Amino acid sequence: MNLVEIAQVAATAAEEKKAQDVTILDIRGLSVFADYFVICHGNSQTQVQAIVKAIKDKVQEKGILIRGIEGLRDARWVLMDLGDVVVHVFHKDERDFYDLERLWGDAQQVLVQ
Repeated sequence: MNLVEIAQVAATAAEEKKAQDVTILDIRGLSVFADYFVICHGNSQTQVQAIVKAIKDKVQEKGILIRGIEGLRDARWVLMDLGDVVVHVFHKDERDFYDLERLWGDAQQVLVQ
């Protein structure tokens, strides 16, 4: 499975849990630590946790290694390390504050399928 497909799996799993504004950014050439970001948000801590669980279950089902998950307990900004794909699941307030899409404004968006 290539990196875009891994990002698509995570994005689709997030959408299935009603994540909002699911975005995939191609950050190749802009970053040394990842090639793709998947960014989305939920409207409550419970929804953020449910989105993360759905992504975790789906990527494990596909045999994708999860290298780490940070921030799940507080569920304000959860970071999932899938190697060269990094998933950011925000609480809406944190997503608005950090605005990663603006910070990585030079990145190309990839269509979520």
